Amino acid sequence: MSGDLILGIDGGGSKVLVALADKSGRLLRLVRGGGVNPMDNPNWRQELDAQLVPFVNEPRLGAIAAALPAYGEVESLSRMQREAVKQLFGDVPTRMLNDVEAAHLGAFVGGAGILVLSGTGSMAWARNAVGVSHRVGGWGDTIGDEGSSYWIGRAALSLISQSIDGRAGATALTDLVFAHLRIDRADPINALAGWVTDLINPRAGIAALAVLVDRAAEAGDAGAACLIEQAAEELAKHVSAIGAVVDHDKVPSAWTYAGGTFGSRRLLNALQHKIGRPLSEPILPPIGGALLAAAQLLDWPIDDGWIGHIAGDASSAAVQNR
Repeated sequence: MSGDLILGIDGGGSKVLVALADKSGRLLRLVRGGGVNPMDNPNWRQELDAQLVPFVNEPRLGAIAAALPAYGEVESLSRMQREAVKQLFGDVPTRMLNDVEAAHLGAFVGGAGILVLSGTGSMAWARNAVGVSHRVGGWGDTIGDEGSSYWIGRAALSLISQSIDGRAGATALTDLVFAHLRIDRADPINALAGWVTDLINPRAGIAALAVLVDRAAEAGDAGAACLIEQAAEELAKHVSAIGAVVDHDKVPSAWTYAGGTFGSRRLLNALQHKIGRPLSEPILPPIGGALLAAAQLLDWPIDDGWIGHIAGDASSAAVQNR
């Protein structure tokens, strides 16, 4: 039965997921690789190819949806991303889209609402009742990405350096980060600056420190807790800004979230408090949004059974691939 399988690609700054599914919504295979953001990772193409090559000769592949970071933002990079997928899969029907658009598509199953993304970077994406979309944020780590894992990790490094100097109070983050990185606490500048200098993918490496900030905050460290609150405040600004732009199009008050930074329940609870409205749990994860986009290319009927299969299988597979 040629054409009865779809491939979804969910790329990000820290990881990429690739999933193969059938017409019933059953996940047949899911693989995970490193980050594929061309804005900061010089090896993004090699990483993407490594995860896609095993699917190239699938004779039943009917459609692909590639949800990739930076797509639609910088045309020169978007062109390279289109070429990367086409060189591997040729004329297989393909939809290219931004990774946050796919996350929104999955979270609301094509419906209206606001999605707040905080992963390696940050962004908010809204779609109204007639399908018009708008986004704010997503300016990258040099210009923006406030409230993202990178932003939190970068702020943690700044707090640690100030604490070591005596420009800020003591923080448990200092010992926690030095121990996690296995670097010499006795020679802090050489150790910490050397670690940053040696990072192959600095954005992803620094973003990975956000989980330590959450851990310290949960243990009662005031400095770490303040960073989580500040991140929530920055993300809440995204929602306020996007609401001001699209209210005239009657976007519902429903909002949800996506991205690895929200592994911090503390951050999610703080954001919900600052927004002032209860969140709606995402119906499908971002990889589910990519698969939905591929299924739409083939005009497959999407019912509750299909959605349930994708949601359940993607959740189980994601746990196994951590």
